[in-house]
Amino acid sequence: MAKTNAKVTARAKRISRIRKKITGTSDRPRLRVFKSSKHIYAQIIDDTIGKTIAFMSTVDKSFEIGELKGKTSAAEKVGELLAERAKAAGVDKVVFDRGGFIYHGRIKAVSDGARKGGLQF
Repeated sequence: MAKTNAKVTARAKRISRIRKKITGTSDRPRLRVFKSSKHIYAQIIDDTIGKTIAFMSTVDKSFEIGELKGKTSAAEKVGELLAERAKAAGVDKVVFDRGGFIYHGRIKAVSDGARKGGLQF
């Protein structure tokens, strides 16, 4: 088994453990985060109907890096912009789903940005 395969299966196990405990309702949808080596993606999902309410990422056309330096500051900006979109969709409270990643660095920056934007966890 290749090293990357072991990483992928270990993360899949972590995701399933997390998803057993966390579900997004219409009152408190789930804020899901995914990070790749270059980009970060965040979406707010209502699991009762299975729809994405709001989405933001660093590859989104409306996202401009501007004077941001580094991936962590870009992740925080993604969280703030996602919070704006969520507010427009009528979402105030969310449940955070870290997506099998450690709550540190860019994952933490997204949640901090969403809190700055006005979302409650």
